[in-house]
Amino acid sequence: MTIWINGQAREVPEGITLTALLASLEVGGPGVAVEVNAEVVRRARHPEYQLSPQDRVEIVTFVGGG
Repeated sequence: MTIWINGQAREVPEGITLTALLASLEVGGPGVAVEVNAEVVRRARHPEYQLSPQDRVEIVTFVGGG
């Protein structure tokens, strides 16, 4: 199925969860925020949150600095 990740179309397996998506992208950890269709999805929901065709996912990674 096709979803949009940070504005780019991407093919992913049907019913993929946010946890599996982040793992496939090698992104994760406490400094990552995910929004699906303009709604923030809390990290605790990532394992059961299944994506649907044409979902729009925004992944933001926070970077510390000084």
